[in-house]
Amino acid sequence: MSKQIQHKRPKYTLEFKLDVAKLVLEQGYTHQQAANNLGISLSAIGRRVRAERRPGAKPTTDQPSRLNLSGQAELTRLRQENEQLRMEREILKKAAVFFANKVD
Repeated sequence: MSKQIQHKRPKYTLEFKLDVAKLVLEQGYTHQQAANNLGISLSAIGRRVRAERRPGAKPTTDQPSRLNLSGQAELTRLRQENEQLRMEREILKKAAVFFANKVD
């Protein structure tokens, strides 16, 4: 039996992915320079840059729409904010019921 070595793929934050794309798109780095400086693969750089260049791919009937990296970051932020607001609303509802019962 041969042992297969499984390598763990590193998980990068959305901010890191955005910074990778900005190096190439805004700072003028080549893909190779960015890969060497950051210690990640050339194909990973290419994926990040392509994802950021995509202006907001038009959805097709068989694929869901895909957001670029900045769109994903905004969506994540808005989801967190939405959850926070829901929790605050529930607390206010409970407080309103509490004070309404206390007045009686």
